[in-house]
Amino acid sequence: MTLRPTLLALALMLSPLPALAADAPAKYRSAQEILAASPDSDWHVPAADNLLYMDLDGGRVIIELAPGFAPEHAGNIRTLAREGFWNGTSIYRSQDNFVVQFGDADADDPARARPLGSARTHLPAEFQRPARGLAFTALPDRDGWAAKTGFVGDFAVASDGEHTWLAHCYGAVGAGRNNDEDSSIGAELYVVTGQSPRQLDRNITLVGRVLKGMELLSTIRRGPEPMGFYEDAAQRTPIRSIRLASDVPDAERTPLRVLRTDSRTFADMVEARRNRRDDFYKRPAGHIDLCNIPLQVR
Repeated sequence: MTLRPTLLALALMLSPLPALAADAPAKYRSAQEILAASPDSDWHVPAADNLLYMDLDGGRVIIELAPGFAPEHAGNIRTLAREGFWNGTSIYRSQDNFVVQFGDADADDPARARPLGSARTHLPAEFQRPARGLAFTALPDRDGWAAKTGFVGDFAVASDGEHTWLAHCYGAVGAGRNNDEDSSIGAELYVVTGQSPRQLDRNITLVGRVLKGMELLSTIRRGPEPMGFYEDAAQRTPIRSIRLASDVPDAERTPLRVLRTDSRTFADMVEARRNRRDDFYKRPAGHIDLCNIPLQVR
């Protein structure tokens, strides 16, 4: 005997399927998981002519210059590096929660100062540059120091809409000066090793940032109060050499790639750090500071 479906059964057969439950939120991925899954296209190799190799007894510090923000200083620094100005000098200052500084410790003594070779002896102050024409990757959160912050290329920057400038984040490299704005030439450099002194933004020419080797600088023994200059020359950290990577034989170069700050990987990494939702974090911050975003280097 053929069984006929009842009206109720037919109704059930013809009715649409019940709506599926709302999709579960995507599983949180840590910044490290995001980076591990990143495609090669999200990374780039910095130009060798913009990389300084500072070789210390303990290893190599790699600094990337920022000619887009301080072209005159970058050019003079290249000249000084090519002519060996820093070879045999030292890190002669380490101020707690602030900076290390290096160059010619006798620069203020005309009788003992190192010759500058063909480097220029006067440069304009390069505290900021026009904002127009920059590919700016903006952060979503407010900043206490500027209307907008984010990244231009590999560099943490701030902007008021008319001008853009490099920010004094951990690892930023600046050119020491006297009271006059245009009294820096790039021969005496400092690296920020403490909590970001953003009050210095647009008051000193920043020339770049450390890409690799910060641990060699941040662990240097602190000098005495008030400013960390070593009274005993034996306490200084010798600098074997500072060279442009483009002048170093290929076999001696340090291969590295830097995460592109205009990439999806970078955006996802920033959000993962901005709103951490793993088992440890009970209250995601929903905010991130410019100087709390580490540039990723492989």
